Amino acid sequence: MGLFSRKPKTPKPVNATAPGAGNDTASLKSEGSNIKSSSSRIQINSINRSSAGSMPQTPLTPMTPHLLPRINLPKPPDPSLDAAGYLKSLGSVRERCKIVTDKALRNNLNHFDVDITKFPDVVSFVCGIIKRDFDPPFSSIPPHGRYQHFCVGGRDRVANLLATFPDNVDSTEKCRRLIDLFLVSVLLDAGAGTNWSFKSAENGRIYRRSEGLAIASLEMFKAGLFSGNPNNKFQVDRDGLRKLTVEQLAKGMQSRPGNEIAGLEGRAQLLIRLGDALARKTDYFGDDGRPGKMIDYLLAHPTTQASSTPIVVLPVLWNVLMNGLAPIWPPSRTAIDGVSLGDAWPCSSMPQRTPTPSSPGLSPFPNSQSGSGAAAWESILPFHKLTQWLTYSLMQPMTNLLKIQFAGTELLTGLPEYRNGGLFIDLGVLTLKHDDMERGLQNYSDYCRRTGTKGVEVAPMFEPSDDVIVEWRGVTVGFLDKLLIEVNKSLQKELNGGELTLAQLLEAGSWKGGREIAEVSRPNTKEPPILIDSDGTVF
Repeated sequence: MGLFSRKPKTPKPVNATAPGAGNDTASLKSEGSNIKSSSSRIQINSINRSSAGSMPQTPLTPMTPHLLPRINLPKPPDPSLDAAGYLKSLGSVRERCKIVTDKALRNNLNHFDVDITKFPDVVSFVCGIIKRDFDPPFSSIPPHGRYQHFCVGGRDRVANLLATFPDNVDSTEKCRRLIDLFLVSVLLDAGAGTNWSFKSAENGRIYRRSEGLAIASLEMFKAGLFSGNPNNKFQVDRDGLRKLTVEQLAKGMQSRPGNEIAGLEGRAQLLIRLGDALARKTDYFGDDGRPGKMIDYLLAHPTTQASSTPIVVLPVLWNVLMNGLAPIWPPSRTAIDGVSLGDAWPCSSMPQRTPTPSSPGLSPFPNSQSGSGAAAWESILPFHKLTQWLTYSLMQPMTNLLKIQFAGTELLTGLPEYRNGGLFIDLGVLTLKHDDMERGLQNYSDYCRRTGTKGVEVAPMFEPSDDVIVEWRGVTVGFLDKLLIEVNKSLQKELNGGELTLAQLLEAGSWKGGREIAEVSRPNTKEPPILIDSDGTVF
């Protein structure tokens, strides 16, 4: 079958609910799904366009007949007064990545050559995938989220899980349980490596990569591995996570010699630290430290109570995730004034503070830009990929089970990870510069020698903090916004007056396209064009 061979179209979604569609009847409880691919059955569309101050937004692409009332979103902190608070805000991601993207459009990056004339090839490739897999006007495309991965192979495992709960478990508790599951599953969703696979105990089938990690997390959840409550194994709580061991996680993920998962110890430590974080923030996660208790906090929040129907202001959910989960990130991550910033990194393509004799080496890249007089925080590029992936994913059960709507979803960006970013490398828009390629290949050689890995398809490798990776991720965020605009232009006739949302593009186009072009370019490993020496906590 060719790359754009006709596949059976995705059937009508089991759950095609958009936030704001108050009279919908579909829910996660739908049974008898006839799903034919890993596409999900839930739809969330950006429906409110109020912005936070001057923060750049996702290009305007609402695809819903219902609009929320205008809601003023809280502005992010002033970086001159609270640099850490600003860099941890959702609005900072697109604004700061724009600096790197503007350099890319001028072919002025430090680590990549840019051929913007190849961008139409990316647009054509992505449009071809969308038209192959979905019927116009493409309203059945689900948003990007973890839910889809639970549906791999055509089985709606989430609906099946919900059907096992007794009748006295109400919708709120069902939603709490899915939040518990989704949060742990997303945190485990870092690159699994080329050697790892998971054999499902339910059907004996083998799954790999993100889908394999999803099925593994679901089966561990159903076995009660993350629960410290003997009366309810279908939950995640502080006690269950605190007693988790590397050996238990290895067993649950079937990681063993010859089937090792990348970053096993990093994943285990991340979940153990999650247990501590849940215990600290009882206002968010309740006295028993459950991620799902954030629902109670969100529904009781004054901004939610201000409307007759539950409308959660997205920055409120964002603050729960950023502040509530801050302790889980490794201590080696970037910090300002002792405040850990999570997934945010120094980048030589960002403005640099000029060193002075009294403060040598203040900038991590003192020679990258001279005379800018920039503040120290300006050299840092924020992404918060896992937190954004969590946000996309957690909105799904809240919308479908509790009919919660979200204001401010336009602040979310495309996810800066290796499938979305690899798309632009494999199709020729970005090319790693010679010196960096040589350094990356040496890194890969050292990695193979250190780990005993046999290099089947050689590719450059870098650690997540490497300036190559940080610059690549920054460009990816900006190029995904550009891709959304161009794809909507190209599909204008088929869209019949509508537009794809960024979340739909990520799901049906860029992420899927990045994976498929990787399979063509590197058929043996199916790895991205640049490899990440992962600790299990970034991608």
